[in-house]
Amino acid sequence: MLVEVLTDNRNRTVSELRSIFSKAGGNLGEAGCVGWMFESRGVILVSAEQVDEDKLTELALEAGALDIKTEGKTYEVVTAHEDLDKTKQLLVSRGIAIEGAEINMIPHSTVPLTGREAERVLNLMEQLEEQEDVQRTYANFDIPEAVMEAVA
Repeated sequence: MLVEVLTDNRNRTVSELRSIFSKAGGNLGEAGCVGWMFESRGVILVSAEQVDEDKLTELALEAGALDIKTEGKTYEVVTAHEDLDKTKQLLVSRGIAIEGAEINMIPHSTVPLTGREAERVLNLMEQLEEQEDVQRTYANFDIPEAVMEAVA
């Protein structure tokens, strides 16, 4: 897990995060210790209902996109960090409505989780999101939709 934090009191925040991780059965590592597991990428979301996948693939590749994934009713166009704006502008100029675009930390590999492990990790993510200094969290777990619905 990679956690982005913005704080005015580093000691307080580190203590609170250490406590959250400890209660969840994990531990808080040093700053940057899992950064190698993630890569900064641009992610553009496009509704699958508004554009054909082949057309989107053609336009995205023309703009320099690295990958296109289907996530339910949404396409995710993955770009290099520095190509996010260029790719987004090209898609918009070709009449493609963008649902969202942001820089994300994408894991190099994922770990499948089910059952009790999945429940513990989702609980940990929820606790981190409630912590006021946490800006964003990134994780490399893969929990099937059915398991996520059951846990929720």
